[in-house]
Amino acid sequence: MGKIAAIILAAGQGKRMKSKIQKQYLLLKEKPVLYYSIRAFEQSSVDTIVLVTGKEEMLYCKEEIIKRYNFQKIDYITEGGRERCHSVYKGLQALPKDIEYVLIHDGARPFVTKQMIEGTITAVKEYKACVVGMPVKDTIKITNTDQFSIQTPERQYVWAVQTPQAFSFELVWKAYSMLMEKEILVTDDAMVVETFLHYPVKLIEGSYKNIKITTPEDLIVAHALFTE
Repeated sequence: MGKIAAIILAAGQGKRMKSKIQKQYLLLKEKPVLYYSIRAFEQSSVDTIVLVTGKEEMLYCKEEIIKRYNFQKIDYITEGGRERCHSVYKGLQALPKDIEYVLIHDGARPFVTKQMIEGTITAVKEYKACVVGMPVKDTIKITNTDQFSIQTPERQYVWAVQTPQAFSFELVWKAYSMLMEKEILVTDDAMVVETFLHYPVKLIEGSYKNIKITTPEDLIVAHALFTE
């Protein structure tokens, strides 16, 4: 049986946070946001974790997060790339050869749970490609370039996508290798698999609590959601 890996992305600059400190290192109840993401995967059944971070933050992550909190499953730390997709590709490159499934997670989503991760692992073994998300609560409008509404999709078919996103290693490696040869803007891992391999991606329920901390308002919400 092949092993299961997690790639945790913590290389983003977080410009929308308007802070000198990247969002994944801001404190949430006296611990870095990134700590909570790593802890959930540490407690799960994944076999190994690759942490992708900025070059200047690698030492901080080693000393102030991995060593300080005694995380045992982070076997690799690698430097991120220019965009999120480049960071994912570097994470994939860092994985050992015996990995069968890969879970990719945003380090700035601190409310991922062990149960969510295990559900994702179960689903990826069946479907080879799955993403966590939730049905949207609001009506969604599709606009043209002038911001006029041109379409209103049926709400029951519209989901907000989260992470983790999980794939068989063979599938995601092939898709990302193809992406690296192109200059195409992608916003998540499922889009890479869908665009280049036309492979169906299964959506599974995550949690409305599984927010990504991107703006100052998100950090306020995160403090309000914190229940430990």
